[in-house]
Amino acid sequence: MKGNKLINGLNKFALVINNNKYISAIKDSFYSLIPIIITGAFATLFSSMVFDDQNGLAKISALHWLVNMKPISDAINYATLSFFTIYAVFLIGIEMGKRNKISGNFPGVIALMSYVAVNPTVFNFVQGKKTLVIENVLAKQYTDTKGLFLGMFIAIISVELYAWLLRQKRLQITMPDSVPSSVSKSFSALIPTMLTVFTLGLLSFFVKLATNMYLYDIIYNLVQKPLQNVVQGLPGLLILMLVSQIFWVIGIHGNQMIKPVREPLLLAAIATNTDAFNAGKALPNIITMPFWDMYMSIGGSGVTLGLMIAILLVSRRKDMREIVKLSFIPGLFNINEPVIFGLPIVLNPIIAIPFIITPLVTGTIGYVATSIGFAARAYVMVPWPTPPIINAWLATGGNIGAIITQIICIITAVLIYLPFVKIANHSTH
Repeated sequence: MKGNKLINGLNKFALVINNNKYISAIKDSFYSLIPIIITGAFATLFSSMVFDDQNGLAKISALHWLVNMKPISDAINYATLSFFTIYAVFLIGIEMGKRNKISGNFPGVIALMSYVAVNPTVFNFVQGKKTLVIENVLAKQYTDTKGLFLGMFIAIISVELYAWLLRQKRLQITMPDSVPSSVSKSFSALIPTMLTVFTLGLLSFFVKLATNMYLYDIIYNLVQKPLQNVVQGLPGLLILMLVSQIFWVIGIHGNQMIKPVREPLLLAAIATNTDAFNAGKALPNIITMPFWDMYMSIGGSGVTLGLMIAILLVSRRKDMREIVKLSFIPGLFNINEPVIFGLPIVLNPIIAIPFIITPLVTGTIGYVATSIGFAARAYVMVPWPTPPIINAWLATGGNIGAIITQIICIITAVLIYLPFVKIANHSTH
């Protein structure tokens, strides 16, 4: 009875999370942002492994002409990762517009205008002892991943305010019936647009006046940076994974539940690493989205590639072996729903235990190997369906230590699952 109450409670919690319009807007927006990150990351990969004349193919004398193409990859990287927050604000604005029954892309424009309005457009460029004041520019920290949390907050609050003002009939400018509908809609949105942007600009002004800090400084230092520090630590990472696995075990898509927290932080972490690599700096982040996929989701959630190998090695149950045979190829591409719901792992206490434990162990192995420098830190965002070994090679720019670490994680997963698969041999099916 207590177990049923817990499961029902978690199901209700999951329903609340999935139905929350702010969380769902962020989640859906980040689906659209992934191609942007991958495009920028692969531009970096080409820059370092093909166009570079020190470490890439361009160092071969016959291919040295490739170095002339490096500006192309640099431009693509700048256009993608250096403007990540701008794209996020625009897309979240559109998603929030949909949830407020506002059609079209204009809510994205509202969000973007509001975001620009709350940030300073003056940049102090220090060169030696001289400080050059540059006006009418938006500094990089406001457009790349550092401004992400402020951007998310402004996108949500601006579109919510705009939608509320749009519903106030007394604020709408009514045009004669002879005026085209597109023109009439523009005038109806005029006052709500002005009030929205003016209100947020005023908010930013008074915050700066009261605290001598911009909204960006407050959100980044009090919210984004502490959250990043928590997730960059091994305990925070393991807690996030544990929550995901518990939801999977009761039949709820665990990755979807943690996505609103995981995606902004881990995608921002890999984008930061990519920027650092391009600048020739040390990579700051161990835990990134590729780290999660490389070491904690091999074959899918629960490192089920290890489970499938264990079943093929020692399982005497025909039903389990048949399911694995059908699921193995999708599993190589990290698609494991057939295993999760087919064996099943859901509500199966025998397999659920290693399913929860395994990614915590492999994540720890990956973290230790990376922190001591045996495995390289990832700087290329790789699509999650990329098979094991290949994803480790691509994400780290061909680092052998990362590949070896991933192989160790797979072997460890098999060893963890083996005794539980043997126990399952004696259970009824």
